[in-house]
Amino acid sequence: MLTKEKKEEIIKRFGAGEKDSGSVSVQIALLTERINYLTDHLKNYKKDFQTRRGLLRLVNQRRRLLKYLEKYNFAEFKKVVKELGLRVKGQI
Repeated sequence: MLTKEKKEEIIKRFGAGEKDSGSVSVQIALLTERINYLTDHLKNYKKDFQTRRGLLRLVNQRRRLLKYLEKYNFAEFKKVVKELGLRVKGQI
């Protein structure tokens, strides 16, 4: 799970300040953390279809945010993708 301390660490690392939880790069980082957790969960519980549905929603939300960031702030996009170790279709 995403603990309060882990969330604060991600916000400090990707945000402009300590309270900047709404910027696109912070949202992408938080979604990535949740996606990684759910992926590990589904490795153990293969028939948990409700979690799989939620995971797909999170992946699509992250994809849309990455597309927005790529369009409006390409330098930040490259930084976020590199730091999180994401594979992006057609880029980098």
